[in-house]
Amino acid sequence: MILLQVLPVINDPVFRAVGAIASSLLNTMMGYWAESFLVVLPLIGIYLFFKKDRDVFSYAFAVVALLVIAEILKDIFMEPRPCTVSSLSWINHVGCESGFSFPSNHATVLTGLFVFMKQYRRLQALYVIWMLVTLFGRVYLGQHYFTDVVAGAVLSIVIGAIIYMKRQSINKTLGGIFFSVVKPLPFIKDF
Repeated sequence: MILLQVLPVINDPVFRAVGAIASSLLNTMMGYWAESFLVVLPLIGIYLFFKKDRDVFSYAFAVVALLVIAEILKDIFMEPRPCTVSSLSWINHVGCESGFSFPSNHATVLTGLFVFMKQYRRLQALYVIWMLVTLFGRVYLGQHYFTDVVAGAVLSIVIGAIIYMKRQSINKTLGGIFFSVVKPLPFIKDF
């Protein structure tokens, strides 16, 4: 199923809108921004850990679970990335990542994680802004259809909420495993 054929009424206008603001500077910035999740997600985990927030375990579980689910869905749907579709040669794209398009990994992993930061309002606000720019960049760079991002975000919110509701048992299980392997250090003994 190629979403471009099913939903061109949504995807084409979005590609035209982001193409209207395309520039080499923005292309470069969005390219680097897309990779920032490799730094941001671990930093949030470290922050939660040093805040002695046991939700760090369910947060880490959510990151991995959401990534695995997105990859499984990509292999099921096998949607080509817009940057590989010859009829979309007119869209702005910088390079072309390998793999499939639906759903967007960035949207599937990132969107549902904001709930794990709800007791840190400033961090959560900064995270949401960073996430929205990241998701915009996935469409802007021609790596995903707008519908890939929306579907990934909806999926992420649903699965993230389920994981968050089950966080106490996840935290207990993963925390127990973690602390049986890594004996508590003096600065985390009251974790």
